[in-house]
Amino acid sequence: MSDQTIEVSGLRKRFGATQALDGMSFTVPPGQVTGFVGPNGAGKSTTIRVILGLDAPDGGHALVAGMPYRRLRSPLRQVGALVDAGAVQPGRSGRNHLLWLARSQRLPVRRVDEVIELVGLGGAARRRAGGFSLGMRQRLGIAAAMLGDPPVLILDEPFNGMDPEGIIWIRGFLRSLADAGRAVLVSSHLMGELQGTADRVVVVGRGRVLADATVDELVAGASSDQVLLRTAEPAAAVAALRGAGLAGTVTGPQTVAVAGADAQRIVAVLGEAGVSFSEVSSQRATLEDVYLRLTAGQAEYRAALGAERAR
Repeated sequence: MSDQTIEVSGLRKRFGATQALDGMSFTVPPGQVTGFVGPNGAGKSTTIRVILGLDAPDGGHALVAGMPYRRLRSPLRQVGALVDAGAVQPGRSGRNHLLWLARSQRLPVRRVDEVIELVGLGGAARRRAGGFSLGMRQRLGIAAAMLGDPPVLILDEPFNGMDPEGIIWIRGFLRSLADAGRAVLVSSHLMGELQGTADRVVVVGRGRVLADATVDELVAGASSDQVLLRTAEPAAAVAALRGAGLAGTVTGPQTVAVAGADAQRIVAVLGEAGVSFSEVSSQRATLEDVYLRLTAGQAEYRAALGAERAR
């Protein structure tokens, strides 16, 4: 596929007295799943709406393959988007919902049946969409996004409402899209799912980018160099570690925190000293830990933004 990078540069958007976007800048390259995370009111949905031409920014720009969305000649063939899974006429069947979208873009009917099978809705496609569960509506929305076989996908909270089977499916589906060379932007609050799916994560808050890095880089930066040791002999363990020049601190009846050494070295020292233990584990942060540290203290801002939008 050709370069279909999403470029967001210096976006600014104000709602009343509150700055919703305050210089938002990042890129979404092809061949990767880019996670887009932040608290409610952080600017995620506004950014996505600007990328899709649904909102006009006060400053900056958002481009897909070098041009604004409104200038794309065949938008459904170039950018697929899931913004609101509930945006479907409830009395219309899932298949008919996709049919009118396909006809609006002069896409063949066979493509409708292809995307229905792609998202696993084959047995429910002729049912009224009003009776769909949230997870089924998410699948229908993803099918609509895939109608034009676009090289760019933007999915807002696609994990919402998915059962465990659906979450496993969508994780594999997102990876397959990126592996095929597509640019994939995924907004989500489920950090655990992104940690197993995304290549990069853009963390936002107060309308700005707080972090933009690979998942491994973010997690490594937040992880401590401590190792947790569980043993019925904490005092003996600390003495053995200190004898080997390592720093060990008793933190509980059967736990010791060890700094400045990897697990393999600690196991060797305890083995030589004859100290028994049941666990030696590195204290590695999760993506959720990173997210909570970066976005702490923003509840007051989110409340202010919500009040401005409601006016």
